[in-house]
Amino acid sequence: MKIGFIGLGNMGGPMAANLAKAGHEVTGFDTASVSVEGVSLAATAAEAAAGRDVVITMLPNGQILRAVAGDIVPAMDAETVFLDCSTVDVASARDVAEQAEKAGLLPLDAPVSGGVGGAQGGTLTFMVGGSEAAFTKAKPLFDIMGQKAVHCGPSGNGQAAKICNNMILGVTMIATCEAFALADKLGLDRQAMFDVVSTSSGYSWTMNAYCPAPGVGPQSPADNGYQPGFAADLMLKDLRLSQQAAEAADADTPMGAAAAALYAQFVEDEDGAGRDFSAMLPRFEGRGRG
Repeated sequence: MKIGFIGLGNMGGPMAANLAKAGHEVTGFDTASVSVEGVSLAATAAEAAAGRDVVITMLPNGQILRAVAGDIVPAMDAETVFLDCSTVDVASARDVAEQAEKAGLLPLDAPVSGGVGGAQGGTLTFMVGGSEAAFTKAKPLFDIMGQKAVHCGPSGNGQAAKICNNMILGVTMIATCEAFALADKLGLDRQAMFDVVSTSSGYSWTMNAYCPAPGVGPQSPADNGYQPGFAADLMLKDLRLSQQAAEAADADTPMGAAAAALYAQFVEDEDGAGRDFSAMLPRFEGRGRG
């Protein structure tokens, strides 16, 4: 396929490189000066999008997605798949999809799970909203960039799935870190805590696969000084998106709201910026009840 790829950062760059490595003709664009193996660079986003079979975007937020869509939609041929892999608000995803459909394009919103490691290794999970026809056309690309793609329904539902998943993730990580900090103060050894919880009713992905306690469980960012695998800043972004969506849908999400507030305090008022989202554990370690 001829593929345009707009947004060649920490996630987009490796994704584009994997597509090129698989034999696709990839033309990319980024506002920063970048170099991606196998990818030819265009001077503008519109140039990268013109004459392609599929155009993929990986962008920071909904406002930028809307702006880029305004540039590239007029340049794209009818029946081109517009595959947005950014994590943005549901309203932006649906508005851009509507704009694309009016232009005769096949829009998909397909945010990812798996982080930079998943992008590099081609093991991402895609949560996809859009038509069955568009999903089928893009499926071979999902198979190159990731290990799983789930069609979640109409446009916007990919974003809905991502923010619901990450709301659970944020809440669960906080609970896991709180529990380890409490166990410390009760004199319970961390390894014993892990051995019990990881095989009991408290088990979770944050405990079993991404344990926030250094030296306990499988290798995780906690064993690397909390250098980010998934940054607390990005967790805060996703939790805020969940609360924006909850407000729009009139959904009661008190735990999601509490998690958003805690990560905001951690990132903006404490030392959480640039650290992994599991660095909540040392935060709780150093705090008392008051």
